[in-house]
Amino acid sequence: MKSLFADRMFKTHRSFIREILKVTEDPDIILFAGGLPNPKSFPVDEIKEAASKVLSENGENALQYNTTEGYPPLREYIAKKYTKKGLKIDPDEILIKH
Repeated sequence: MKSLFADRMFKTHRSFIREILKVTEDPDIILFAGGLPNPKSFPVDEIKEAASKVLSENGENALQYNTTEGYPPLREYIAKKYTKKGLKIDPDEILIKH
């Protein structure tokens, strides 16, 4: 039977990152690698509450593509927070990276 993949695909090297991440599935292993925090430290309930609030109050806009600088109301909110702390920051000076 003929393979569904080109022969060259059988010669490709495995992804080093993918192989390392397989280890994360073992609950008996404690990883100290950067970028892999303890999942028990994730604020799941708080994120669930925040997501629910955003989606119920402004879901259509929150799920829509936006400018590359980030969601304007969030940039304005951040600028106001800085202003309250004594720093004059314009929302146009804020870039939200996803």
